Amino acid sequence: MNTELEIHNLWHEFKPYENNNWVLKDINFSLHPGELVGLLGPSGCGKTTLLRLIAGFEKPKRGLIKRNGQIISNNHYLLSPERRRIGMVFQDYALFPHLNVWDNVCFGINKKEQSIKRANWLLNLLDISEFKNRYPHELSGGQSQRVALARALAPGTSLVLLDEPFCSLDVEVRSRLRSELSSVLKSCSATAVLVTHDPHEALAICDRVAVLRSGEIQQFSTPFEIVSSPSNNFVGHFVLQKNILPIQYINDSYSTCIGKLNVPVDTPISSKSVCMFDKSSIRIRPCSNAIFTVVSKEYRINHYLYTVISGSLKLRSEMSLDTSLSVGDKCKVETIDEKTFLVLPENIKSKF
Repeated sequence: MNTELEIHNLWHEFKPYENNNWVLKDINFSLHPGELVGLLGPSGCGKTTLLRLIAGFEKPKRGLIKRNGQIISNNHYLLSPERRRIGMVFQDYALFPHLNVWDNVCFGINKKEQSIKRANWLLNLLDISEFKNRYPHELSGGQSQRVALARALAPGTSLVLLDEPFCSLDVEVRSRLRSELSSVLKSCSATAVLVTHDPHEALAICDRVAVLRSGEIQQFSTPFEIVSSPSNNFVGHFVLQKNILPIQYINDSYSTCIGKLNVPVDTPISSKSVCMFDKSSIRIRPCSNAIFTVVSKEYRINHYLYTVISGSLKLRSEMSLDTSLSVGDKCKVETIDEKTFLVLPENIKSKF
């Protein structure tokens, strides 16, 4: 299959004189034409840095980047950003304040008839043609985001990089725009890389998702594969918001601090193995001599979300609205649905 973008053995650091200061470590993945790939991870994991390396704003310390089979960056060569024909949508939109919408969208493209038609088509596609004479300060956040996307797509590029494009929008506008993003990109026959720290966003609209932690890809899979087969406890906890508990082998059976696990004894479990389960798979009840303590209670429309701790262990439980536990209460944790418990053999990166 053809590839729009290939990244091989990519490493990057900002302060080479400090030990173990790699921001990105041995990054490998590729994008297929027309694919929307998400870079998902917590703040500081290297998502935006990877985007900047793809765009050509920085040169990687090691590794290779190819675009349509052509090298655009390696240890000895760096193709300038303006020659890469890659569109970029920044967090703050970066619209030119002295230009109106039309001039912002047309900035950097030739004024040939075909380019003008494409710009008008994009304005109509993104439903912003009526604002073409407005200036950025006269636009809402959602309108500004549409203008920034139109400007990135106007030159006819087949690759667009989006750096948390919805992070400053309110919930309703954010949800509406991200649901439209995939169809807009497909209409333009564009491939895209989306940086986000929101798991729901990545799983909802991306074809594949690369989960990053401390500069390393933990898993690169489809949303379905990530949900059904997370590679390790970080993916399970950060992406799926699951509970994680270590497993012990006691009296010829496997168990956790909240009870036994109904898994075969020959299940491949090591000292690093953990079990992962939903917040709805456990319940808590008052118990004065229990080891867990309620540390938070959040109202969630049709249930309460409790957080309980015991030492370094933290669990979350969804409980009905008639639950009377309060912050500071001691409680016992009980399993109610062991079918949702998934054993992860090792806390390691996935191989892909």
